[in-house]
Amino acid sequence: MTSAPVSGPDRVGPVLTQGVSAMAVVAAIREENLDVSVDDQGGYLRVLVPARCRVSREAIERELGRPFVLPRDLELIMPSFRGTLQLGADAVVWEAQRR
Repeated sequence: MTSAPVSGPDRVGPVLTQGVSAMAVVAAIREENLDVSVDDQGGYLRVLVPARCRVSREAIERELGRPFVLPRDLELIMPSFRGTLQLGADAVVWEAQRR
């Protein structure tokens, strides 16, 4: 990963453990969102997007080349996240907390 993170209270997204599935999730997030930053910390990736980050199961599967079951497969590689989280079978959304 090459992007430098831009942190701030309105940036949200997952923290993912390194691996093939994590790379597919990052690629899918980049495909479906604007202004994505990725901080590669070696053992994990911190992905941040302004205000709202959405990723679909379909995009992850396209990148991964195999089925990806939400939320189960994401929960296995996501030890943490920033924002509020909405998990579904077809998509996941992280949003900034409203003030």
